[in-house]
Amino acid sequence: MKDSLSKIRNFSIIAHIDHGKSTLADCLIQACGAISEREMSAQVMDTMDIEKERGITIKAQSVRLKYFYKGEPYILNLIDTPGHVDFSYEVSRSLASCEGALLVVDASQGVEAQTIANVYIALENNLEIIPILNKIDLPAAAPERVKSEIEQTIGLDCSHALEVSAKANIGITELLDKIIELIPPPQGDLEAPTKALIYDSWFDNYLGALALVRVFDGSIKVGQNIYIMGSGKNHEVLGLFYPHPIKQEKTKSIQCGEVGIVVLGLKNVTDIAVGDTITDFKNKTKEPIAGFEPAKPFVFAGIYPIDTDKFEDLRDALEKLKLNDSSLNFEPETSVALGFGFRVGFLGLLHMEVIKERLEREFGLDLIATAPTVVYEVTQTDGEVIMIQNPSELPPEQKIASIKEPYVKATIIVPSEFLGNIITLVSKRRGIQKKMEYLQETRVLLEYHIPTNEIVMDFYDKLKSCTKGYASFDYEPIGYQEGDLVKLDIRVAGEIVDALSIIVPKSKAYEKGKELVEAMKEIIPRQLFEVAIQASVGNKIIARETVKSMGKNVTAKCYGGDITRKRKLLEKQKEGKKRMKAIGKVNLPQEAFLAVLKID
Repeated sequence: MKDSLSKIRNFSIIAHIDHGKSTLADCLIQACGAISEREMSAQVMDTMDIEKERGITIKAQSVRLKYFYKGEPYILNLIDTPGHVDFSYEVSRSLASCEGALLVVDASQGVEAQTIANVYIALENNLEIIPILNKIDLPAAAPERVKSEIEQTIGLDCSHALEVSAKANIGITELLDKIIELIPPPQGDLEAPTKALIYDSWFDNYLGALALVRVFDGSIKVGQNIYIMGSGKNHEVLGLFYPHPIKQEKTKSIQCGEVGIVVLGLKNVTDIAVGDTITDFKNKTKEPIAGFEPAKPFVFAGIYPIDTDKFEDLRDALEKLKLNDSSLNFEPETSVALGFGFRVGFLGLLHMEVIKERLEREFGLDLIATAPTVVYEVTQTDGEVIMIQNPSELPPEQKIASIKEPYVKATIIVPSEFLGNIITLVSKRRGIQKKMEYLQETRVLLEYHIPTNEIVMDFYDKLKSCTKGYASFDYEPIGYQEGDLVKLDIRVAGEIVDALSIIVPKSKAYEKGKELVEAMKEIIPRQLFEVAIQASVGNKIIARETVKSMGKNVTAKCYGGDITRKRKLLEKQKEGKKRMKAIGKVNLPQEAFLAVLKID
């Protein structure tokens, strides 16, 4: 058995967005002959259209490759990981299933913030890391500079770093040999009770919910009665496959050290959560695999159908998406301004964008999303602590003892010429500088603690525009801190519009309110009566703009004649406008809700 374990290598690829991870995965798959020329497509591991368009990996994929090294057959399991911080929990589970990782760095761009974050997860899992410089065929490639940068920033020895080009197919065979030489084979006991980690799960229309697992001890066989330790349920194994992006290969059992897909015939993914442990129902393993935690939403937003009749369609669409994405949380909510919709919890901003885009594309819905908010911890005067996701749930000011808001630790790597712009931007967003070090003369690493609320709107866009796209940014949650916060309401014609309420620092309330009412004045169409737009904190109005009424010339029919006749008509018009103002309703256009997102 040890002999068969020694012929397996489980590895993952870590890289920043656009450093060539998917292209390198394609190259390895082709070099091992897992896919014929005819079946090959670019980014074969990325199965969603959005992934291919944006050049990002959202769902981690895996593939089992066969490779001959010195005449001996080896099994290579490539466990692909998403690169973005929003999916860092999935990354940590994928890396826990490997013994080694390829650290891919673009030879022309160097180390980026995201690379560092994922390398630390790999180091926590004690993985063997092989540094690889990709895109060495580019004219701007500077391998020596990038090697010294990796050594300095991450502390990895780069004297044996491989130089490859996935696009030009340079150095791929050497890379495959290095994987076998340097990455240790999996450890495990075939005789021990079954112990396997679920590191991904998704829904298949024909087979139901599928779990992608790495077996650490024992084996999983077709017909076996297995027990899932987190959910406490047992199921029969209906089928087993080895992963492959195009055609999965059936098998009777998945042995210790191997990676495979388990078919349990379940109707949803919630029972097979990522990070959970599978064991045998009769002969259970003593300890589950450490590190399991349910997915925690980080950002919340209201999602509403523009056409209110489509509420049920939106519910169906969210339920179908939840089959594929167990981290999605949603509950129905109503808004006076927007009607019926859902409060949806996301792992982060990219996750929110992707889910909204998938709902619109895959299910043909027209949606409006409210401004994203985070979860606040509110201590009331009677000592009760409540968690709040929606500003409209905030208790009245006199009942609040304190409000705590979540913070993140942000890592920013930026060319030194844009350092001033970044410091200005982050200090505007209430960031506290913790660290600043020069990686080289031209590149600076900054570490800040920033309130999460300040980065959920448009921080990333602003960061990219003030550095011409050269900055890279990564963040991780670090807990709650007390803040001097208030709820800012927008009133249109005297009525509070609940979907426009936001929680802001007291010091910024006036300028935020002023900017918002000015933006709203431009958007709200003129009515037959004058409309007051006000920003208020509690009952105190802090800013106001007025949308003038549309005039109708009621005296047009009077030619000559007595002035009193004209005055009588104008007085009558004035009375009518007064009455309309008292009972008139203002319908807010969709752009009004986007105005909240646009203000800086």
